[in-house]
Amino acid sequence: MSAHCCDHETPKVDTIVNLGRYRKILWIALIVNAAMFLVEIGAGFRSGSLSLLADAVDFAGDALNYAVSLAVLASALAWRARAALLKAVSMMGFGLYVLGAAVWSVWHGGVPQAMTMGAVALVALVANVAVAWMLYAFREGDANMRSVWLCSRNDAIGNVAVFMAALGVFGTGSAWPDLAVASLMAALALHGGWTVMRQARGELGAGEDHHGHAH
Repeated sequence: MSAHCCDHETPKVDTIVNLGRYRKILWIALIVNAAMFLVEIGAGFRSGSLSLLADAVDFAGDALNYAVSLAVLASALAWRARAALLKAVSMMGFGLYVLGAAVWSVWHGGVPQAMTMGAVALVALVANVAVAWMLYAFREGDANMRSVWLCSRNDAIGNVAVFMAALGVFGTGSAWPDLAVASLMAALALHGGWTVMRQARGELGAGEDHHGHAH
């Protein structure tokens, strides 16, 4: 999941063999992830599935990553660090929201629609695998793309977890499998957000030190 692996380093522009193609692939990845975020948010609220909502956050985090990568192809480290801070805060905020909603659902929630959960999780899995395949095929011998590949692979694991939760809900007729997967994903988002925030603040601090010495 994006929570703990998607902060891939954007390679330096002069090291990319085919910049136009690299940029195009990043745009496709951005659009696919943004579209899946909208699909899963809608399906999550409609079906009452918190694990779908948690997976939607994952897609949002990835879309932000690709947006940052595209922006960074033409900007300074400090801006990347600021964008990462924004992402960290939003990830942690959503992680808290999903955890809170899971606690609330224990007492007040209904059983989510297992069929919707399963169907959307499968679509999400196909989307993630497609993006991973594109990025892997076009990695142009660049080591930095490895983390994007890992990121997509971990996202696929998240989709499989939601699908398993759907089977669990279908088999038991209770919301517990959904709540368990959602809570785990929310915890990963909180942990990932905290890690990204620490790293971004370190980069901003280093940038300011460097700036200070320059004067």
